[in-house]
Amino acid sequence: MSSQVSQPAGRPRSSTTLRFLAKATDVGYGERIDGGHVLEWVDKAGYACAAQWSGRYCVTAFIGDIRFNRPIAVGELVEINARIADTGRSSMHLVITVSSGDPRTGELTRTAQCLAVFIAVDDAGKPVGVPTFTPGTDAEQRLRLAAQHRAAMRADIDAALAAQDYSDDGSAPCAVLRFLAAPTDVNWGGKVHGGKVMRWIDEAAYLCAAQWAGGDVVASRINGIRFYRPIVIGTMIEVRARLIHTSARRMYISVHVQSSDVRSGVGEIAAHAMALFAALDDDGRAMTLRQWSPVTDEDRRLDRHALDLLEMLGHAATR
Repeated sequence: MSSQVSQPAGRPRSSTTLRFLAKATDVGYGERIDGGHVLEWVDKAGYACAAQWSGRYCVTAFIGDIRFNRPIAVGELVEINARIADTGRSSMHLVITVSSGDPRTGELTRTAQCLAVFIAVDDAGKPVGVPTFTPGTDAEQRLRLAAQHRAAMRADIDAALAAQDYSDDGSAPCAVLRFLAAPTDVNWGGKVHGGKVMRWIDEAAYLCAAQWAGGDVVASRINGIRFYRPIVIGTMIEVRARLIHTSARRMYISVHVQSSDVRSGVGEIAAHAMALFAALDDDGRAMTLRQWSPVTDEDRRLDRHALDLLEMLGHAATR
């Protein structure tokens, strides 16, 4: 077990801000800058902040509930601020805020925010201690308390996710992407970076949602992206997205990322998340959905699971 290291005199900077213009090459599915691209940006900002604080290479462990408040247009100025909120022995809890707006005026509005957890590791990939974060202002103290509250909640969410089984007995709509992890997916430490995995999650969920809705869809939020193990180049990736619940205007899609050895076929779950998607009308507004009804016992259990997760997150009112 790693031990936490003392905070040095003149503590390292506790925040990092990335600023850039959204480019036409950032446009993904649906002719918009999709949630997967935003999640990649979030991961980069979080890594920069965590590495700066710890002085170590860091890996993404968890990205909390992120809601996409409005789309980002090509040509907008994008600002992503990652700020240390709390630290554990080897973990750093960050609040990451995405803002965007007209570069001519410089007026930015918040488009998304989430809590992220990064782990500092040594050259062998083992967790190592990080400097202790001590709040210096009332605002930092509030962030720390919020991060500690979310950390306790995350343990309950992890337990709920681990208790669920997904088998072929379900009758729910499902979409699957399969491909090899490519050298272009690699991060600074030689593994597939967390932002790329989150983009895969978003793409598979989009495919499942678009097939069910039969039209234009968009991610409205993604809950609890959990990373279980690193993915190496050359492994077979299977991203399986399954519809587990529908409300009046949202599709709840559970997504699992599995990494398998191409020679033996042996694989393990590398990441999991639940994505919420909305179907859009011709004016770009969320519209009423075709409802899905659970058929099997597994369908009904997972349908209830989706609602339980939202209750844990305190979002029952948004159903």
